[in-house]
Amino acid sequence: MREPEHGGPRPASASVSDVAAVVLDDEGVVIACSGAAAAMLDCSPGRLCPPLLALLPGEGPPDGAAAGLAFEVIRLRARARGAPASDARWLVLVTPTATATEAAARDSARRRAALSHGAAASIGASLDVTETAEAIVELLVPGFADLATVDLAEPVLVGEEPARLDAGGDVRLWRTASAQSAEIAAEGLLVVGEAVPPVADSAVMRPLMEGRAVLVADVAVLREALGADAESLRQLVPGGAHSSVAVPLHARGLVLGCVTVWRGPRPSAFGEEDAVLLQDVVSRAALGVDNARRYTREHRSVVALQRSLLPRSSWDFPAAQTAAAYQPAGGGLGVGGDWFDVISLPSLRVAFVVGDVVGHGLDATAAMARLRTAVQTLADLDLDPGELLTHLDDLVLGLSSERTTGESPSELAVLGATCLYAVYDPVTGECSAATAGHPPPALLAPDEDPVFVGMAPGPPLGVGGMPFEVTEFGVRPGSMLAFFTNGLVGSRDGDIDQGMEKLRSSLAAADRDLALAEICRGTFDSVLPREPVDDVALLLARTHGLSRGHIAQWELEADLSLVAHARELVTEQLSDWQLDDLAFVTELVASELVTNAIRYAGGPVGLRLIRDRKLICEVSDPSSTQPRLRRARETDEGGRGLFLVAQLTDRWGCRFTRSGKTIWTEQGLGEADPAPRHDAAPGRRSPAWKR
Repeated sequence: MREPEHGGPRPASASVSDVAAVVLDDEGVVIACSGAAAAMLDCSPGRLCPPLLALLPGEGPPDGAAAGLAFEVIRLRARARGAPASDARWLVLVTPTATATEAAARDSARRRAALSHGAAASIGASLDVTETAEAIVELLVPGFADLATVDLAEPVLVGEEPARLDAGGDVRLWRTASAQSAEIAAEGLLVVGEAVPPVADSAVMRPLMEGRAVLVADVAVLREALGADAESLRQLVPGGAHSSVAVPLHARGLVLGCVTVWRGPRPSAFGEEDAVLLQDVVSRAALGVDNARRYTREHRSVVALQRSLLPRSSWDFPAAQTAAAYQPAGGGLGVGGDWFDVISLPSLRVAFVVGDVVGHGLDATAAMARLRTAVQTLADLDLDPGELLTHLDDLVLGLSSERTTGESPSELAVLGATCLYAVYDPVTGECSAATAGHPPPALLAPDEDPVFVGMAPGPPLGVGGMPFEVTEFGVRPGSMLAFFTNGLVGSRDGDIDQGMEKLRSSLAAADRDLALAEICRGTFDSVLPREPVDDVALLLARTHGLSRGHIAQWELEADLSLVAHARELVTEQLSDWQLDDLAFVTELVASELVTNAIRYAGGPVGLRLIRDRKLICEVSDPSSTQPRLRRARETDEGGRGLFLVAQLTDRWGCRFTRSGKTIWTEQGLGEADPAPRHDAAPGRRSPAWKR
């Protein structure tokens, strides 16, 4: 049986290692004792222990030698009637009692350890400046102070360095975070988001500018030292406070802001020890704020770079109207390498591009820029989608083979990148597309449910040796095409099929009578994952069709005598279109191109005129030989045809087709109608054939 007989409880602050133990009999003879007890009480087994005799039943008060000790007596075994005294057993637990000074020191150390541990655990966990400031005030209230505020320099909030005070710079502070206990009165105090009123230079405030703490044991002294008007004092000093400590956020030679704490309801004022403790916490916090500031600056720079590399969000081409939405990755990952592009091609065609590179940050953005530039360059060659992706794949392989020990991470980021390239022709109503590991687009035909285009998936860029199959499909005027990156349909659990079904449902529910930009924004917001793990891009295109009245097409045999007939056909058609001012130049261009085609390529030769915002003249032949522009010598009898074409038209070029090649030219319409009506009715239109 164990029960306490005498003595008070051990101090709550005592640890097991502080307790000494002694076992006594009824006469006070030590039966056993711990080493700590032998040292504290000068006792040993088999001898009396005078300091403990008074604790046994029937004895007087404790001996003076036991001063500064606390005792707890527990009966282990009672003495039976008639049994010797040595039959009884008493356990005495002895604990040193702390003095007031020692208790205060222990309490201070405990508070310091608690604050330091809290600062290590909470401050610096976020790379957001505001969240870091909020973590500081939440740490200090209510355990250390009744009210705490964090004021940061305006440049810090946007990632920039504040002015250096030693160089005469001026710092404007903004209230960034605040926390208070329910007991303190703080009416009229500055709220988060407001600018801190300027205060006059004084001996009290000057240490802050030098990076040192300011301890104010009496707030009344502070009110006088500030020299501010009554309204400013209400904003700066809480009415219920009696003492304060202000510590500057000083890191890497810069004063980023200030942390200020106040006490009101609690009676004890701040002292020097509190100021030192707060300085320790704020010095750690200052590094956290500066790291968040530097991250903010880099993040803003990368976002600005990436957005500058992306095209504008909306375009209106003769072939299609487009709208796009883009959002960088959240969760501290920073921006990545998602991109989209809309490229105007000859003969009113338009190319849609969407892609994604591996990784995040500046290296991914640089890799994206390289790929986007490469796609634009290859698109200018007017390649079909499969051939373009093949050249892009070769480029990525070339970049990877050039890596050395000092390789750039941007070269690594292009490996495994995905890309989808699609070309829409409003004249034929056909779209051809190829993909390098990228999800297919969604097609929304008028009055039909959206479907994902069935495409043969190609490998990601950088694999090499694999073909990129081209998929061709009809697109009716008024249809919508939706191109997107993995981030829109991906999630943390990796279920991309669920995300694509969510996108399909959102597109089906969209009001197609709304502006395309509104549909794009609404779809983007409804499908966007709650916590996107990657960059997100969405590109919508609403297709146009060219009315048959703006297309004229003929087929000619390989007979040079038909060149004159070709000139007549061109002249008559331009007269019908009321473009007689362009007849002379267009007739000459068509004559030169048809003559070259018949002479060097054979037949049949196709001749086509397209009238839209420009006049386009095309001549097609079965040859795959690339025409070359050269300057003929004075004695040459030929070789001036392409030179004349280049001089007389705004642009000219050549693209290869499955049956040969097509040479095209463009001319401005001048005073003629620059925007003919497009055919928006459902159904695919065939061009008018004239003979």
